[in-house]
Amino acid sequence: MPKKEPPLRLAEFLPYRISVAAESVSRAFAARYEAEFGLSIPEWRVMAVLGEGEALSTRQVIARTEMDRVKVSRAVIRLADKGLVARAAPPGDQRARVLRLAPEGEALYRRIAPRAHALQAELAEALSPAEIAALGAVLERLRARARRILGQEDGGQEDGGQEDGGEERGGEENGAG
Repeated sequence: MPKKEPPLRLAEFLPYRISVAAESVSRAFAARYEAEFGLSIPEWRVMAVLGEGEALSTRQVIARTEMDRVKVSRAVIRLADKGLVARAAPPGDQRARVLRLAPEGEALYRRIAPRAHALQAELAEALSPAEIAALGAVLERLRARARRILGQEDGGQEDGGQEDGGEERGGEENGAG
């Protein structure tokens, strides 16, 4: 008779625990971004990568935020409607868009970034510097393993290994700010 598998205990299931922790952190960030600045997490993520300084294609934003194409597109439309993001077609490709923060978006980014750093520091108070470093390494190893399980390379591809028509990821706000 085959040995009976023990029941799956959700509270001990690693993917569930990671998801719950990420959701809790994400909600803490979202509460501040939405209340103070009127931004959703996808909008903030787009602004954050554009706030790093260079103009990016939509594909680059998708890769750097690791969000679904539709989610990025909706966030960009909302940000453009608010006057925070400027979109332009590069020469020779009217379908593609190059994105950058508009002047109003740059000003808002400069207001949000210090608060994001402060919230990160507040969260990090729960860990020692060694634990923060270890957590970073563990998270990257788990991310790389998950990508291998999905059959995606982890070689820093600009599109994040996801085709333009990729499936929407589970959970609107999965992951921290």
